[in-house]
Amino acid sequence: MSSWQLQDAKARLSEVVKKAAQEGPQHITFHGEPAAVVLSEAEYRRLRKRPKRFIDFVQSSPLKGIELDVTRDRSPAREIPL
Repeated sequence: MSSWQLQDAKARLSEVVKKAAQEGPQHITFHGEPAAVVLSEAEYRRLRKRPKRFIDFVQSSPLKGIELDVTRDRSPAREIPL
């Protein structure tokens, strides 16, 4: 990830934007401290995308509709000495 001083980023904004699209996030510093990050539109949309709801995840499973035997085995898990 590239890092730019604010004054350089302002002077070369089109380059910063192109690098964000081609190489990934571009960090901008102000007085040596992290201040901002320039992202590509695609990366921004990916980050803004809402996570899938759990119910939607389960319902889209390729295992949906398969019958499972979920009866509990009542035998002791181990022998306990008396």
